[in-house]
Amino acid sequence: MSDYDPIVTALRAEINALDRQLLAAINRRIEVVRRLHEHKGATGMPLRDLDREVAMLRALEADNAGPLSPEGVAGFFTDVIELTRQELYGV
Repeated sequence: MSDYDPIVTALRAEINALDRQLLAAINRRIEVVRRLHEHKGATGMPLRDLDREVAMLRALEADNAGPLSPEGVAGFFTDVIELTRQELYGV
């Protein structure tokens, strides 16, 4: 029934477009991290910087205008970091 509601249809289309933007952004992020890790590996730098991860999460929480909660920001980006690690290293 809701498939015939024009408002539902329009909002679902908007959600679909946003999901595709998120997907593209995550894929770009993985590629940039891959390049960063290649450089770090070539120069002998450690691949993971926990202080940087914490600082990044704090900065994103501070930049967030909502309605996503600070906990939501931290959870989402922690998951993004873990997903990136899994995609690059299968860990």
